[in-house]
Amino acid sequence: MTAIESPCILVCSIDMKTGFCFGCGRTREEIGAWIGMTPETRRTVMAELPARLETVERRPRRETRRTRMARERDALS
Repeated sequence: MTAIESPCILVCSIDMKTGFCFGCGRTREEIGAWIGMTPETRRTVMAELPARLETVERRPRRETRRTRMARERDALS
């Protein structure tokens, strides 16, 4: 079994104005359908995400789990 590419950064909160996740830029529908999408479809969606994230007005303030884990890992090095 191979890993599925994902833009998720573990900040799962939807901007009610745009309908995009603050963390990754996907819609709820895309998040729910992600596992069933073909790799080509996922890559097409991921190519659109940077532009979508530019339309999200508020950025999340909390530290993401991935960022915290990386910070803690770096501190141990």
